[in-house]
Amino acid sequence: MKTLNHSLMALLLFFGLFTAQTLLASEDAPHKVVIQVSTDDPRTQTVALNNAVNLQKALGQDNVQIEVVAYGPGLSLLTSGSTQGKRVTSLAMQDIQFSACGNTMKGIERKTGKKPVLLEGVTMVEAGVLRLMELHEQGYTYVRP
Repeated sequence: MKTLNHSLMALLLFFGLFTAQTLLASEDAPHKVVIQVSTDDPRTQTVALNNAVNLQKALGQDNVQIEVVAYGPGLSLLTSGSTQGKRVTSLAMQDIQFSACGNTMKGIERKTGKKPVLLEGVTMVEAGVLRLMELHEQGYTYVRP
């Protein structure tokens, strides 16, 4: 019986330490945020970029991973001719990721005969909604301004 008690205590101690270490490790992990942009409204697009900048300022660049995912009319934020083009390119150099929906880009190309030109620092993903789902499954917090 003593051996069982010692084994049980050792097991509880192990799991207690394991749980404490897991909690401590999760506190040190960076926050993860995905911001959806699905409108061509300039005001909403500005708010989305402001959200990203404000989060990075509040938490520190090393303490937050931010990805802006644009699809549908929101793709205009990430293409040449965007009124926010210089800002997007600058933020991409400051570790804010920008993802453009490949499905939207294909649709625009079919309709206009021209593939949209992405800004420097923007990555094309297969589908914007799919990317949102993948990031959510990886523990990202979802924000839609």
